[in-house]
Amino acid sequence: MLTPVPLTPEISLHLAAPHRGLFQGDFTSDRPPPFWEFAWAGGQGLARYVLDHPEVVRGRRVLDVATGSGLVAIAAAKAGAAAVAATDADPEAAAAARRNAEVNRVALAGDIGQPDVVLAGDVFYTGRVAEQMTATLLAARRAGARVLVGDADRGFLPARLFERVTQYEVPVPPALEETETLTAIIWEMRNTMRSPTNNL
Repeated sequence: MLTPVPLTPEISLHLAAPHRGLFQGDFTSDRPPPFWEFAWAGGQGLARYVLDHPEVVRGRRVLDVATGSGLVAIAAAKAGAAAVAATDADPEAAAAARRNAEVNRVALAGDIGQPDVVLAGDVFYTGRVAEQMTATLLAARRAGARVLVGDADRGFLPARLFERVTQYEVPVPPALEETETLTAIIWEMRNTMRSPTNNL
């Protein structure tokens, strides 16, 4: 159902009904759950930050990794990014992001080359995924991109690599999170270029 996102009501997404949890509906053991049907707290916080600080993306090439519903990518496009690409390991998520972009009257690019800004919401939710995403984001940062992350304190973010920017209290469906609000923290990845005083 097409629903305004609680923290970014200027964006509407095709989302699961509020009473539905992640493992309800068409989920089966041989098919991953549809993460993209939910506006996760970290993504909501990051989208709000981008909309409130459009100078972060305005006129720049932006890549939203693990886009899910496309919320953060849509926020970047609305904030004036020159071009926005959205990637996700799940082909259904990438398709959902394109559908959601269309209903919000913005376009997502297929390829933008080397991004100026990389955005990532809710990507540190297991140890294995966190390792993969850390490597991806470090590579982007070392290539010169500004990297911003929205995280709802899932426990796997490598905080030593980031500086805390701000935080938001995000309304979330109790059926999904077993609570009514979560704190989404916005982090910016530090300069990780190797130097005599920086051995990351």
